[in-house]
Amino acid sequence: MNGPGDAEYDAGTGELGLRAAAGVDWSNDALGGPSQHEASMLGFSPDGDFTLSARVRVTNARTVFDAAALGLWVDDHHWAKLCFENSPASQPMVVSVVTNDFSDDCNSTLVTDSAVYLRVSRSGQAYAFHSSSDGHRWDFVRLFRLHTEAAVIVGFLAQAPMGEKCDARFDHICFTSGAPADLRDGS
Repeated sequence: MNGPGDAEYDAGTGELGLRAAAGVDWSNDALGGPSQHEASMLGFSPDGDFTLSARVRVTNARTVFDAAALGLWVDDHHWAKLCFENSPASQPMVVSVVTNDFSDDCNSTLVTDSAVYLRVSRSGQAYAFHSSSDGHRWDFVRLFRLHTEAAVIVGFLAQAPMGEKCDARFDHICFTSGAPADLRDGS
């Protein structure tokens, strides 16, 4: 969705690959700049509470804001993404963006490994973002609502707003019904 993109799936390794085209992103600039929604997402529409997690990495040389991400999409004014993103200081980090008309962008944990686990959950009307170094103990990143009652699409996203491409890889993909019982205890 949101434009053409390249995707491949290796059933033998369970790895999903997405390649972002040059200059694509999701952004509703809080400073009033133009919005951009051209990054492709491979997604689906779950019913009820859910949890989607994956180990994510970027395999090409990274430019600023290149990212592999998990995303939530309703429309141009209501969406969110949890990114393994390259910072302006060339440091890989966990970054979250929640958009209710304008984007609320928040830098989180610096990542020293080549990959990080990301997780998005829905619990009732709320969504939670978590990250993990091992896929077992989860660090709380953010809890929020999207200010709409419309159905959400959840999925996998690659972006390259400043670069020529971004090769994002997702493995250890897990989708379950329900959300964690406690969103802040590391489970």
